[in-house]
Order: sequence, then structure tokens, then C-alpha cells
Amino acid sequence: MASSIKSLEPAFQGVGQKVGTEIWRIENFQPLPLPKSDYGKFYSGDSYIILQTSPGKGGAYLYDIYFWLGKDTSQDEAETAAMKTVELDAILGCRAVQHREIQGHESYKFLSYFKPCIMPLEGGAAPGFKKVEVVEEEEEFEMRLYVCRGKRAARLRQVPFSRSSLNHDDVFILHTKDKIYQFNGANSNIQERAKALEVIQFLKDKFHEGVCDVAIVDDGNLQAETASGEFWVLFGGFAPISKKVTSDDDIIPETADAQLYRIVGDKVESIEGELAKALLEKNKCYVMDCGAEVFVWFGRLTQVDERKSAIKTVEDFIASQNKPRSTLVTHLIEGFETHSFKSKFNSWPSTSAHSADAEGGRGKVAALLKQQQGGDVKGNSKSAPVIEHVPQLLEGAGKSEVWRIDGSSKTPVPHEDVGKFYSGDCYILLYTYHSSERKEDYYLCYWIGNDSIQEDRVTVAALANTMCSSLKGRPVLGRVCQEREPPQFVSIFPAMVVLKGGNCSGYKQYIGDQYLSDETYTTDGVALIRLSSTSPQTERAVQVEAVATSLNSNECFVLQTPSLVFIWHGKKGTPEQQRSATKIAEFLKPGSQIKHNKEGTESSSFWFALGGKLTYTSKKVSLDIVRDPHLFLYSSIKGKFEFEEIYNFSQDDLLTEDIMILDTHAEVFVWVGQSVDAEEKKNSFEIGEKYVETAAVSDGLPYNVPLYKITEGNEPCFFTRYFSWDPAKATTTHGNSFQKKVAQLFGSGHSAVEVMTTTLSSSSGPTQRASALAALNSAFNSSSVRTTTTTSASAKAAGGNSNNNSEGSQRAAAVAALSSVLTAETKMEAANEFECGAVETTYSYEELKSSSSSSSGKPAKGIIDCKRREVVCWFLIVHLLSEWGTISHYVVFCHQAYLCDEEFKLVLGMRREAFYKLPKWKQDVYKKKVDLF
Repeated sequence: MASSIKSLEPAFQGVGQKVGTEIWRIENFQPLPLPKSDYGKFYSGDSYIILQTSPGKGGAYLYDIYFWLGKDTSQDEAETAAMKTVELDAILGCRAVQHREIQGHESYKFLSYFKPCIMPLEGGAAPGFKKVEVVEEEEEFEMRLYVCRGKRAARLRQVPFSRSSLNHDDVFILHTKDKIYQFNGANSNIQERAKALEVIQFLKDKFHEGVCDVAIVDDGNLQAETASGEFWVLFGGFAPISKKVTSDDDIIPETADAQLYRIVGDKVESIEGELAKALLEKNKCYVMDCGAEVFVWFGRLTQVDERKSAIKTVEDFIASQNKPRSTLVTHLIEGFETHSFKSKFNSWPSTSAHSADAEGGRGKVAALLKQQQGGDVKGNSKSAPVIEHVPQLLEGAGKSEVWRIDGSSKTPVPHEDVGKFYSGDCYILLYTYHSSERKEDYYLCYWIGNDSIQEDRVTVAALANTMCSSLKGRPVLGRVCQEREPPQFVSIFPAMVVLKGGNCSGYKQYIGDQYLSDETYTTDGVALIRLSSTSPQTERAVQVEAVATSLNSNECFVLQTPSLVFIWHGKKGTPEQQRSATKIAEFLKPGSQIKHNKEGTESSSFWFALGGKLTYTSKKVSLDIVRDPHLFLYSSIKGKFEFEEIYNFSQDDLLTEDIMILDTHAEVFVWVGQSVDAEEKKNSFEIGEKYVETAAVSDGLPYNVPLYKITEGNEPCFFTRYFSWDPAKATTTHGNSFQKKVAQLFGSGHSAVEVMTTTLSSSSGPTQRASALAALNSAFNSSSVRTTTTTSASAKAAGGNSNNNSEGSQRAAAVAALSSVLTAETKMEAANEFECGAVETTYSYEELKSSSSSSSGKPAKGIIDCKRREVVCWFLIVHLLSEWGTISHYVVFCHQAYLCDEEFKLVLGMRREAFYKLPKWKQDVYKKKVDLF
């Protein structure tokens, strides 16, 4: 095997030895290492191979290999990239997951390695391609227009620098030598607008050394601001923009039922019947077609040449099925299957010795906590003792209040009994503490005993929710189950012990005369308590059966009898456990006499209390598997819950309009943004419970895992420790994602609302008209003069007023001038729906004017229709150049039309249909409240 490895690609020898990214570009059918300074730059005429190495368990590494194919790359280069990934995987020990990435259709997992975006460039290294550099000399700088899509990892695509490239549905970035513009389509997504700002900051830092002007232009606001005028002048002046034309990028492949095929030579054979792991033979290759995604599975006994041949066969198969270019293709080696692949089978056996971690197929997230603690992942010993790290919960002492559920009400637990829990009861804990500069923070949890009745479990959840609401939703709301208490919960109590029995009336009635209460949790006056703490901060104990077989040499126990209290030290127990045992003994029976017994030196009275000496175990209790955290985005489509993983997540991925799920396997957090729909906010805890149910089936998550609901702006430290948390970003600034991002990038003093929709009524009419004319003047000055003269002459000949300052002359001159300048560039657009003189021919000036005072309060049909919004834009130009009215008059009658449905509801607090049902005067009142006048 060693000799065969040496015969593989020399450029890959010795790679994958450290965490990070390595990239090669295919040149002359050979992979050449790419300089790190060029990481993130991808030329459309080239093909690339990317290796992502992530930390795994026990010092091992996890590998993901990507081959990226530019839209103009040759077929030979694309095949070379695919074949070389097989060789790279063989060198890494045949344990990598391989992905095909197509330019413009990259997976979010791939894009997450190059945040905020990758730079798509025209050209390539192959002969015949002109390689276009990103950084040009000043005199050679070429303006570039990009469309920016994606809410967390941006897909940046260069489009022709032309007005026809713009549309109402996307966000665009115009990169010029001295200034970067962001154009927000009227119907564009708020979160994509925010992501585009991050891309602009990236361009500013990378190509302008952080010194560059930035301007934001909103579709539909032909405002008097210099930036807006400058932007349109670059395109030759303002004119209506066309509708979005559907392209391959907009086609979402449909998911289909999985169909398995066996690869035989250069053909594929369909396999019928139920999908089961047993169908996959170790010496064969298979392809699974799932519609939007295709998997290629290689048996572990297949050779490198067989895998290369199978890949070519699959590519031919995909082409024969007329699948879109965006179809995802993933190559898998036996034993390292992804969760997505395994979920397609009706049955899949437990993870084998060769199998990757459960999180391997879902994308490896950096273990930020380990990095912050300076841990060397590769050097960690498998046998090293696990010391549980407990995050500091508060700054200084806090106040604890505990209630026990009894019927439909809650009863306060006496202070001396706080920390004592019974398995038949349910409790509510409210912990009030001070954190940072905030006045008060709240940690609100309800605890469910294993033996509690269902009625109490329902009641405790309802009462805890009521308490959370009474505190205006600020507390961290958690559900904690017996045996799954998280460290921050346990560390609140000086001592915590879980005893058998219960005190609530429902439990007593259910169990009859056999229940154990706070007075009788012992049997014949004997109780055995096991210590299970792994650090001084997590001193917890639980009552076990009072027999010798319950003992364990790795632990310490407290044995309570009518006359004495024994502390038993196992030979492998730690000093911390012994100190905890002493504290628990004092807590349970203050002032009692304590006798210490080391394993092997026990007194006869100790064994007598346990019913005699018996054999017990010395086997160490296994701890839960430590896994890296994973972040998921929640969405609901037609009532179906969806959880999409956010790879390589950061604090910036917590967007205010979303509900996010952070799964650490030890705990699950539901993070709720401020701008989430009220109904979803109300049901956010149920969303977390649904996630737990799903992950329990698919990923082995415990059903009783601690579950928390956290609201934006009230994140506790035991949540923020999984991020590189910046408190400045976590301020409770109101607004949507775009507004918050504006405040971060432009400073808190900059009004995000003004950036989105600048108020036009602050200046006088003449001043606004003059500003608008000045902005447009450079685009059509010469033609304007000629056209005005012609128009005036025509007016005189017709017997009209020849005064050049007249309303009709100005209006006609403006339309004619713009028509002259823009006719050549807008022929294609005008052919679809509008002609340059559409305002004059379709809607007369008087019709437009009268529509503003319509008794219904709703403008004339078509004027503000989303599909005919261009008409209003034309009217605005005429309106600016006329003597009639002011811009504020224009804003009164149709400014709300420029809001998409999402923005309309956010700004005006109601849906568009409900708004237009109101009388005109009431519409004006609502608009004044939100500065739409």
C-alpha cells in the first residue's frame, strides 16, 4: 500500500497535517498549490481543489475535499479536478467526504470557509483566457457590478455593468475606484441587505486599505441626495429598471425519493426494494439519486482506479438525466458516510469503528471553547481525566428562589431546603443576578423529577412561562430534567441532592401509602447517597438503593443511619469528591456525627446498615461524549419544521428576524431574535422541543437534554462562550438586520432608518428640485438644451405658452431630455412594457395629480402596482421638474408603495390590504407616525 501511495500525486504528499484550508489550482492538468494571498479568489475559467482539515476525536482529523469548477472551465480540467480528489483522499487514508462545487451554486458549507464571500473573477490560467486581476492600477480601474445573494454566506456574482442588470428583487454592489455603492432592490431581502454591507466592508478593507466612501441607494427613492444622483449618473441617468429575469441561479432543484443504482463498468443498474445498508457491498461503487443531490458511495475494498472510473460514469449519468448544473454531488467512502446519506436508508446499523463522528457529515464546527482554553487538540490524550469546566454564571452573589409544584399552584421551598430535590416533584427556580452593566439578569428554570406525574409536568411548564412573561421575556427560560442538570444549574446551590419520594399531593395520591417525603426519604432510617461531581463547582448527589452493590470504587458515598452518618471513600475517588461528601452530609443532617471509612477498612456497623457486605463494581462510569456545537436555522414551510445547519458559525449569524438552535449535545439553546414574528416567539420553546425530538431520532440526542429559550439582548455567558462574542454587537439596538448592521459599520450615531428610507420632506420644494436637476444635469445637459428648444418651438406653434419656465414646458423638456439620453440603452426594457413617453401617453398629468387626492385614498390602478412601479418613478422625474406641488406631496400619495410586503408590515404595523381599507385621513395619520410624509 505504501508504494501505491507514493505513486499518487506528488503535490498532495504530506498534506492534511494541521487544521485549516489548503487550495490547489489545476494548471496543465496538474494541481499547483495556490498562494495563501489568493485564497478566496476563484477564476471562472479554472478548476480548483480545496482541502478543509478539522479537529476530530482523540487527536484525529476530519477531512472535507471540494473540487470547484468555474463556469468557463474546460471539460478536461473539470475531469482532472474530480480524479485528483480521489488521489488526495487516498493519501489521507480514504476517510474524506468529497464535494463537487459549481460556480454560482456553491454550497453554504463551502462558502462558510471564505466569509463574508468568495471573489468570482473573469478569466483563468489556461491558454486563451485573459486573467483579470482584482487590484488594477488607478488609471486602469474597471468598475464592477455584483449581485449579492445569501443571508449568512454571500454568493457574489459579477454581472454586466448596465442598468439592465439591476432589478427590484436583489441587492447589488457597484465597486468604483473611489466609492462603493449598495443598491437595494425594493423587494430584496432585509438579511441579504445586511450581508451585502459585510461584503462592502470586506472590499473596502481588502482593496482600499479601509479608506473608501460607501453609499446606500434604495430602489424607488429617486431622492435629492448626492449619492443617489451620483449612482444613477454612472448609469447614464435614471430610468426604469426591468423585472428580474429568471436564470439558472434561481432554479431550486426538487428533492425526490432516493433511488439506488449499482455501478457496473461504465453503466448504472437500478436496485429495487427497500433501501438498507446491507445492499452496499464493500467491493463495489454505487450512486444514489435524490433529485437535488446525488451521492456516490465507494466500498472500502474498491481501488483508486475503480473510484475514478465510477466518478466519470456518474457524471455521464447526471448529464443523461438532464439535471440542472446546480445539482449537488457528494462522494463518500464506506465508514465515513454523512448523516444526510444515512438518513435516506430505512435501516442503518450503529456507527462502526471506522465511522466518522456523528457531526462529521453535518459539517465540523470549530471548538471555540477549547481554543479559548488553549487546548492542543492533536496532543490530547484519550485516557486523560476529564475535568468539567463550569462557566462563571454571575458576577457576585445572586438571589435564589425555589417553588415546588403542588396541584395548580406553586409553594415556596424553605431557605434551608433549597438544593434538596425529590424525584416525585417538580420545581421552579428563579435566580436573580447582576451581569456586566445591566441592572438585573434572570435565570429561570423548571426542574422535572423522574417520578413526577404528568399533570405536574404540564403545570410547572405553564407557570414558568407565566413568570417569564411577567418579567417581559428577559429571563433565560430553561427546562431541566433529573440526571441531566447542567453545571450552571448545579453551581447555584451550595449543595444539591436528589432524594427519592415526593411531597406534592398529586404524587402522594398516585403512589398511595408508599411515598417517601422530606421526613421519610429513608427506609428504616437508612439512605445511601452517591456523589457524582467532577469539579468543586458541580457538587451534586443522588440517592441510590441502600445496598452494598450500589458502591463503586471510583466514587464517594454518604450513608445515613438513625444514629450515625458514614462517608465512604472509594480507592479511586478524588479529594474533591470527599470534600463534597462532607458538605452533603452536613446539608442532609446538620450537626450529626460523621465517620469516615476508606474502601477496605469499613467497620461492621457500616456493612450492617447496608444489609451485609457484597461484591460491587470498580468500573468507571462513562461520561457523555463531548461534541462540538452546531448551529441551526429554524424555518417552517407549510407547517413542516426545517432545521438548516449554519457551518463555521459566528455571532454575526444570529440575525434578529430568525430563530436559531444551538446544539452542544449537552444542552440545546433556542435563540429568538427581536424581530421574530409574535406567534413564533410565543411558540419558540415548542420549536426547541420539536428539534430535540428530531435530533434524538437522527443523532442520538438525549430526550431529556437541558433546553433553554434565550432572547436577543439577554444572552447569558454560558451561551455566549460558544461564540467569539463581541458585547458591542449584542446591544439591544432596535431594528431589522440591515439597520443593525448599518449601526455597526457606520457608528451608532448614524440613523439606520435614514439610510433605508431618507425622508424627503425636510427641504423646500425648489431646493429639492434644484438638487435633483443638478444630479441629472451631467447625464443629459446637452440633449436637454436641444430638446427644450424644440419642445418650446412646438408649443409656440401650437398656440401654447412659450415661456420656458412654464409647467408644461418644464415637464415636456424633462421627459424629452431623458428620452433622448436613455432611448438607446432602454430599447430592450421599453419593448417589454414601457416606452420613454409612457407617462405622457398612458397617464396624463392631470390623472396623476388627481389620483393623489382620490377619495378612496388609493392611487389610480397601475400607478403603484408592484409590477408597474416604474410608472411612478417616471412621474417623480416629471414632478420634480414641474411647478406643481412639492416632493412631500408625492410622498403622501405613493411613498408607501415602495415598501415590499415585509417592510410594509414592519413599518406601518399592518398588511397592505388592511391599510388601504382605511379612510384617507386615517392612512395619513399612520404615515405621519412613521415619517412617511
